[in-house]
Amino acid sequence: MITGIHHINFLVYDLDTAVSRCSALLGGTSFEYADLVDRGVRTAKADGGGTWLVLVQPTDPEGTPGQHIAQHGEGFFLMSFQTDDLAQQIECCSAAQIQSASAVRNGLDNWRVVDLSPTDFFGAQIQLTEELPTTIRPH
Repeated sequence: MITGIHHINFLVYDLDTAVSRCSALLGGTSFEYADLVDRGVRTAKADGGGTWLVLVQPTDPEGTPGQHIAQHGEGFFLMSFQTDDLAQQIECCSAAQIQSASAVRNGLDNWRVVDLSPTDFFGAQIQLTEELPTTIRPH
């Protein structure tokens, strides 16, 4: 079952500049930095009012985020919905003829994610996330 919006990703050219701007927007909120080497990105995330705001700077021009920013520039990249059972949600999507566009993979922290086919969602990048119990949710 979908329980809310887990996180929203924005692609940026300069992570430090983006963090500075978004921190000011969020009243001085601190961001946590992390590298996802296998995705070819450097990230910073913060609590955006109960939903994670994730800023993503591609480091690999051949990776999906790198190709996307090269074609479309900076801006909104994807929205991820929270589920308490990723495998079950994938089955529900499949039964509704909504296709997965990736295998399940590890995201930031203990997030398990899967991308859904943009053709099933009006061209939008939609993802499902299951957060394993050791990760602390934003308040």
